[in-house]
Amino acid sequence: MSKLNKILISLVIVLLVVLLGLVGWYFYKTGKLGIQAPYYAVYLNSGDLYFGRYHCFPRSYLSDVHFLRQNPQDTENPYTVSKFNDAFWGPENKMYLNDDSILWKVKIRKDSQLLQAI
Repeated sequence: MSKLNKILISLVIVLLVVLLGLVGWYFYKTGKLGIQAPYYAVYLNSGDLYFGRYHCFPRSYLSDVHFLRQNPQDTENPYTVSKFNDAFWGPENKMYLNDDSILWKVKIRKDSQLLQAI
């Protein structure tokens, strides 16, 4: 086998691996594989607590974001969970996080009452 054939075969293999990676990444990001990032609670040094699907690539962010809203008039349920993109100022449903401002993050169990409310 000539040197040119070896280079061409290597190039085709590398291109196939890159193509398969891109296709897999697309299906993962769109949720078409049935695999989705798990829900996390993220507590920031500002005192805010957010819930959402935590992603760390290419940088930390939450998607499908929710937060606690205080409801002082309702003594039975003083807190409600609200969608982030329903805020009056109209944010997108994605929140990029500064890793230095995260005090803690914890994965939420699948049987959590919070996930049932979401």
